Amino acid sequence: MRNHSPNIAIFASGSGSNAVQIINHFKTENIDTHFFVLSNKKDAAVLEKTEALGATTMSFSREEFYNSGKIVRFLTENSVQLVVLAGFLWLVPQNLLEAFPNKIINIHPALLPKYGGKGMYGMRVHTAVVEAQEKETGITIHFVDEEYDHGKTILQKTCNLDPSDSPETVAKKVQQLEHKYFPLVVKQLYKNF
Repeated sequence: MRNHSPNIAIFASGSGSNAVQIINHFKTENIDTHFFVLSNKKDAAVLEKTEALGATTMSFSREEFYNSGKIVRFLTENSVQLVVLAGFLWLVPQNLLEAFPNKIINIHPALLPKYGGKGMYGMRVHTAVVEAQEKETGITIHFVDEEYDHGKTILQKTCNLDPSDSPETVAKKVQQLEHKYFPLVVKQLYKNF
């Protein structure tokens, strides 16, 4: 594989809208890097979508992720410098944290520390925000540590909410923030290598 520039790995479990935005942003800016997209679901839509954009993709099992060095070896052998969690729901194991200190980031669809933690993802977050009658919500991009949604915050951006907003409306507002700011943060961190 290519070793002349730092590469980026994206871990995702679902449709991959953030992964696609990030890869397209790098293409538009002509930044010379290669993306590796890894998923814990063999049939995740993100794999097909990002492969079409030139990414190298692979899926893995829970056993491989938690009880082997396979993922760390794969990332290291492919000169990965930054690991991006984009809709990836498993807790990152210690061996991965140690191999990439302060080089693993996550995006959360709320203003942490509110509405974070195990089981708080996707529509569950937006439903909780609506039920609490919050006036605003947003995104938190943060470094990853041993706990869910806990590491040091890199960036938070907010959006205003209307009393009439449904969880689905909130999801759309939050996704606009994700698509705008997540690629910018990834690019900024990448350029610091």
